[in-house]
Amino acid sequence: MEALIEKLVTYLVVTIFIVAIIAIYLYRQKRNSRIVEAKIAIAKEEGMHEPVSLHPVIDVNSCIKSGACITACPEKDIIGIKDGKATIINASHCIGHGACFHACPVQAITLFIGTEKRGVELPHVDQTFESNVPGVYIAGEMGGMGLIKNSVEQGKQAVENLIKKIDKSVNAQYDLIIIGAGPAGVAASLNAKKNKLNALTLEQDSLGGTVFTFPRQKIVMTSAMDLPLHGKVKLFETSKLELLNLWTEVISKNQISLIENAKVESVTPTDKYFITKTLSGDEYTSRKVLLAIGRRGSPRKLNVPGEESMKVAYRLLEPELIEGKKILVVGGGDSAIESALLLVDQNQVTISYRSEVFGRLKPKNNEKIKEAIANNKVNVLFNSNIAGIEDHQVKIQKTDSEKELVLENDLVYIFAGGELPTQFLEKIGIRITKKFGEAILKHEE
Repeated sequence: MEALIEKLVTYLVVTIFIVAIIAIYLYRQKRNSRIVEAKIAIAKEEGMHEPVSLHPVIDVNSCIKSGACITACPEKDIIGIKDGKATIINASHCIGHGACFHACPVQAITLFIGTEKRGVELPHVDQTFESNVPGVYIAGEMGGMGLIKNSVEQGKQAVENLIKKIDKSVNAQYDLIIIGAGPAGVAASLNAKKNKLNALTLEQDSLGGTVFTFPRQKIVMTSAMDLPLHGKVKLFETSKLELLNLWTEVISKNQISLIENAKVESVTPTDKYFITKTLSGDEYTSRKVLLAIGRRGSPRKLNVPGEESMKVAYRLLEPELIEGKKILVVGGGDSAIESALLLVDQNQVTISYRSEVFGRLKPKNNEKIKEAIANNKVNVLFNSNIAGIEDHQVKIQKTDSEKELVLENDLVYIFAGGELPTQFLEKIGIRITKKFGEAILKHEE
């Protein structure tokens, strides 16, 4: 009898223990769901819940709440667990590294570009990175994947693919002309050298492409990348200068043929090869062409009176040399906010943004600008547009009222994005389509 009682007591203790564990687990799950719900509410309020372009879509019927996607993502609060299923919190923070996609053990995540309402203009490119014009390849930001690591990988893969189609019997100066010396262009140039291709790289500005125009202190990498002829690069948080120094070193060490300040005017296909012409009048022939020029062919202008003034700029190059100025920064994206934050300590900075809140900002930028506003380091004019730029002042029109503000001003920095070089691409014959909610990475059955 005593043995039976002991067994019953043991079973009871074990049962209570198991019930307690389950209760604690359910409590924590419910608490975490409430936290995620609160984060989603904040994200919606701040305009960060809706995706900008590339973003994960989760099949809730397949999700097994392993949390692998959350752990794998190097960004902050893009995915969370709500009611036992993975859900999107800050879709606009996604930068397309695909870590969540690869980490999901049950293939419940697909990466999409664009949404049903917001389309993204992209050139036609197949799985080998070849466009609809045979022999012309596109890699990097132009194809919709702007993350440095992804651009590097695409540059490498594009070269691997086009090598298979090069006809050495074609009489041309080069096997390959690479247009653009940003992340994709640098990787492609190195891989072309590695594969003993006779290649030439043309860059309209300086080595680094778009990266060169970043503010000097900006962190431009969040994950490792593998450079041909160099190996693994593990600069997880690095400055523009460090990255450019690395690229300069590998380009010089491997004797890559690179011409800077050579803006390409046209690429003309012929029966057997391509003729590439620059604005300076130089002309080159090649068997293949790789476009790695990025999406911002030219800065988008506001077309307001006085915008042609010398005090107006579309990028910030040397923030540490600017002090004691009354500055207006136009825009609400990461570039605008980062530039404003680099100027606030030595200048009087005002930000003009057309919307009522900052959306699409990276978490660190969002935190820093909120702190700067709270400490009165920067003046922000939401719901506003520039009405005119004059020598010593600017006129700002508030869109939520009929009020026009006049501010004393020395410098204006405009960050309104860039215009896709549509005309250049269409001149080559490349088709451009606006993609609405199209899958970029999906698991094959």
